[in-house]
Amino acid sequence: MSDSDPNTLAMQGQTWEQASELVEAMGSVPDANETMADVEVGQTPSEVVYEENKLELLHYEPQTDEQHDVPILMVYALINRPYILDLQPDRSVVRTFLEQGFDVYLVDWNEPSTLDASLGFRDYVDRYMDNCVDVVRDRSGQDAVNLFGYCMGATMSVAYSALYPEKVRNLGLMAAALCFHEEGGIFGQWIEEGDLDFEAMADAFGTVPAELLDLGFEMSEPIENYVGKYVRFFENIEDEEFVRNFARMERWIDESIDIPGEMLVEFIDAAYRDGKLYDNELYVGEKHADVENLEMPIAQVVASYDHIVPPTASTAFNEVVPSDDMTVFREDTGHIGLSVSSRAHAELWPKVCDWYAERSQTDEESATIEIEGEGEPDDEAASAELETLDGVGPAYAERLRDAGVASVADLAASDVVSLADEADVPVSRLEGWITQARDESS
Repeated sequence: MSDSDPNTLAMQGQTWEQASELVEAMGSVPDANETMADVEVGQTPSEVVYEENKLELLHYEPQTDEQHDVPILMVYALINRPYILDLQPDRSVVRTFLEQGFDVYLVDWNEPSTLDASLGFRDYVDRYMDNCVDVVRDRSGQDAVNLFGYCMGATMSVAYSALYPEKVRNLGLMAAALCFHEEGGIFGQWIEEGDLDFEAMADAFGTVPAELLDLGFEMSEPIENYVGKYVRFFENIEDEEFVRNFARMERWIDESIDIPGEMLVEFIDAAYRDGKLYDNELYVGEKHADVENLEMPIAQVVASYDHIVPPTASTAFNEVVPSDDMTVFREDTGHIGLSVSSRAHAELWPKVCDWYAERSQTDEESATIEIEGEGEPDDEAASAELETLDGVGPAYAERLRDAGVASVADLAASDVVSLADEADVPVSRLEGWITQARDESS
């Protein structure tokens, strides 16, 4: 009897070893299922401070003792849930901004109903966004706020800033769908090749089902989306942290939301098919969203491997805006990796936070108001005096005056807790103002 072929023996050994690993991995399936069922997302504490139709405006709890005077409002796309910006504590764009001392708000559009099918740019940009911005302005006492838009939310943020430039101090755009003359990404392919008739979809469904758009995105990379990621999951099924990260992403993908048909068609026209934003021909209702108004500082955050919004679809827009303060942050990742990759959180987001911080310092003009004669100062003089304090803008000065605090001296003598309740001002802000007032009065 001849000796067995060494190669055959080696292959048999390898097969038995792989079978053993498979059996061992299968033993981890129940634990993996339990881990995936218990995973949490969007864990950063927040409260709803404004509601309209389906939308909720979230305000996040501060993470630092002091915050920048100018708050930041984050605007995400209508197609997915915004918690991709707060997916997990160690990979949260929201939390990073909070830890850098920003006062953070976020628009959660929520799921539209069939009654919302006819909502378009006019409703989302000129009504909902404008109302949210005004709430943030009023709560912060700032005339202009920082705006940060992601993907479709960035397109909307550009349109809004063009309509109301006086309300936007700094404009940040992440994977912004703005100009597809050079590279169209997946949407551009669908339009150019006639794969999808968006008007027909809108007419047929009213609110376009998320499943239709998800299918299109998944088929753009079928091997990765239907095979590759599941192979990697099984290879790492014994790694609890990997399973948790996988589960969070799968939950976000699974919880995509429908989009009003009218809004989808107008978005496609504005950014892709007609290039209305780039050509400065976009009208929101009867109002011209004039890109010549975009004189505020603008930052573009782009991903080198973004197949949905290629970098040039964002950065080419820089050529047509008048701002003389333009910055581009580029990260070697994909569309979603900008939000969730560990490298982006280690290298990219601290730089973006610094960009906003450098441009969010308020330089309140100091002015000494001299009151001639006796008696109480008039309202105008009292307001101006209060505004000499760092962080007290016109809106907050009005609130303080309505609560009976007409001067710096009045503020110095105030009780922080009772005044916070009466003037509807956060205690943390009042403590700083009262300390300043007492220093000036001493």
